[in-house]
Amino acid sequence: MHTSTWTSLLFLGLANLVPEASARPSTCPPPLKPGKALYMISNGARNSVIALPINSNGLLGQGTSTPTDGGGSNFVTVTNGKKEAAGPDALASQAALTISGNYLFAVNPGSNTVTMFSIDPKNPLRLTMLGQPVPVLGDFPNTVAASAKNNIVCVGSSGAKSGIACAPFSARGIGKMDQLRPVGLKQTTPPVGPTLTVSQVFFSGDEETLFTTVKGDPTTNVSGTLGVFPVDQPCDTRDTATVSTDGKLTKVDGTVVLFGSSTIQNSTDIFVTDPAFGAAVLSVDAESGAASIKGKATIEGQKATCWVAISPDTNTAFVTDVSFNRIVEVSTTDASIKSVTDLSANGDPGLIDLRAAGSFIYALSPGNGTTLPAVTVLDARSKKQVQHFQIKGLGASKSTQGAAVLL
Repeated sequence: MHTSTWTSLLFLGLANLVPEASARPSTCPPPLKPGKALYMISNGARNSVIALPINSNGLLGQGTSTPTDGGGSNFVTVTNGKKEAAGPDALASQAALTISGNYLFAVNPGSNTVTMFSIDPKNPLRLTMLGQPVPVLGDFPNTVAASAKNNIVCVGSSGAKSGIACAPFSARGIGKMDQLRPVGLKQTTPPVGPTLTVSQVFFSGDEETLFTTVKGDPTTNVSGTLGVFPVDQPCDTRDTATVSTDGKLTKVDGTVVLFGSSTIQNSTDIFVTDPAFGAAVLSVDAESGAASIKGKATIEGQKATCWVAISPDTNTAFVTDVSFNRIVEVSTTDASIKSVTDLSANGDPGLIDLRAAGSFIYALSPGNGTTLPAVTVLDARSKKQVQHFQIKGLGASKSTQGAAVLL
């Protein structure tokens, strides 16, 4: 056979193989997309939402500040009989603001309200207030959760009138709050803390349960409390879902100062921090409200491990300490410690709220009045700092709190 014929046959054979090769499914997961913007509240006398853009490489850029039309505040510490406004960690909470879809909700601790914004999907720094700030029925609101599935927003308050109130929301804004669900606190306004205050409110992964963590007090041997409130679905589809007022409050043995929390993907377990020892994985029965420690991390040298974010890239938890400038990585299965990243070289005094997006961790240091507020961007896989972004202006101070990421 002529050489050119062999060449033609070979070419046709290879061509027939191409569709088969290209159709072979890849075993590699698609790369994670970085977030679009990072948000926090200034928590100043005139509260505002600080928004920082996240570039395509995961790094932060210069941001904006949008008023909430509400006021910030600080809990009070007592040392030798003298009361002082707390800061950094002015609210003793996680989730001072939260995102649901293209909506953002921010608490106003000094005016006992919550503000709702819409986020422009083409420009995530452009926030538009929807309606007016809504009274939350309690004093010193310091944490907020929102369910996109049920169009419900819930706010935890830690002052003299404490508890959790919920309301429906829509594109027009937030409706009327229903009533305060007590969480067993007897406080003042502002509260004396950080113990015996509401730490966080958050929805379960399926958004069928509202959880809250409430700090105990080691000086009086009071354990931390986990609150469990089911979401009641309406019989008539024209009605809206509501959060039950008949929840269960469970003292979780082995915990003391339950603080920041996170649901765990594909699990009914909850990851919690506890500054009495470090962190833990809780096994939770949403129906009975029962909770027990499944795994416990005693973090050596920790002083106030209070905040957590779970990375979608590593499926591990990253926790921070307001008095220790490092990030500790913890297993979400058994709470074993995976890594410790020392960040002392960047000069921050410690870290509070943090969020995970794409392959990155964004951890806020509000400073201490001497050092500037800043955000450390950590690569979740390499555990390397890739950016230390100082927040200049925008109302940021040692009272700044919260972290939320638009994905």
